[in-house]
Amino acid sequence: MPLGGKARVPVPNIYLYTFELLVFAIFFLCLRHAWKAGGPAIWQLCAGVVFGLLLEIATIRQLHAYSYGQFAIMIFGAPLGVGLGWGSMIYAARAFSDATNLPEWARPLLDALLALNIDLAMDAVAIRLGMWDWGQGLQDQYFGVPYANYWAWFWVVFSFSAGLRWLVRLPGWVGRWLAPLGALVIGLAGVLFTNKVITFWIPHTFHVIVVAGLLLCALTLVLALRSRRIRPAPRLASLIPLLLHVYFLTAGLLSGAILRPPFLLGISLLMFALALYVHSSRGAPVTSD
Repeated sequence: MPLGGKARVPVPNIYLYTFELLVFAIFFLCLRHAWKAGGPAIWQLCAGVVFGLLLEIATIRQLHAYSYGQFAIMIFGAPLGVGLGWGSMIYAARAFSDATNLPEWARPLLDALLALNIDLAMDAVAIRLGMWDWGQGLQDQYFGVPYANYWAWFWVVFSFSAGLRWLVRLPGWVGRWLAPLGALVIGLAGVLFTNKVITFWIPHTFHVIVVAGLLLCALTLVLALRSRRIRPAPRLASLIPLLLHVYFLTAGLLSGAILRPPFLLGISLLMFALALYVHSSRGAPVTSD
């Protein structure tokens, strides 16, 4: 406290709280859809949320790579809203890819790429809004976001989605009720292992090459399989990513964060346009839940 002065009362960060409210609303949309689909779908969604929370807590403790701003609801240093966001994004991505002609083994690749479409527009803006901090300033690597973050995003979604898709094929109650729990274990193991690979085994100077190579290979494979929708997808499969894009574009413009530098605005608009194309202009039209 300054001598002779009054203690400053922290100013609430409106962007943290509005983002938190948005994520809770998004989770409610997914829960509503899962409720109509039945108990196993609810359990799959909730397992994704638990997975998201656990991986955030484990990553913070394993790597100490970043810290979060003070959201309204925190669990061991990780915002509950971030866990809800992970579960909702994975649920929505799976709903979209299940409506495509991709073979089952390739759908986790599309799920991961759909999530990365969001993060490429979100992460660099979010750190400028004070939502989280990588501790390396705003110019390091990708405008303050380590390249390894995009590697991690890919494996987070891929590991859980692949584990769930594999385990739900098991017969009877095992596939219906134990698959989400098994996917949670597979997902955590996959993420912690791949985090270790990129952090401790691959030199920092090669991170951008390794991450770009991984994403390019995944995208090339999905395109080579001539991915397209062959039946209607639930509305939330398109609504959730578009809501997140609109939020960060709006918050970034209102705060000016997305203009530091203006290149971030260009990337956000490009990712938003790509999301609009993928979710609105390919294959069968999106329908209501």
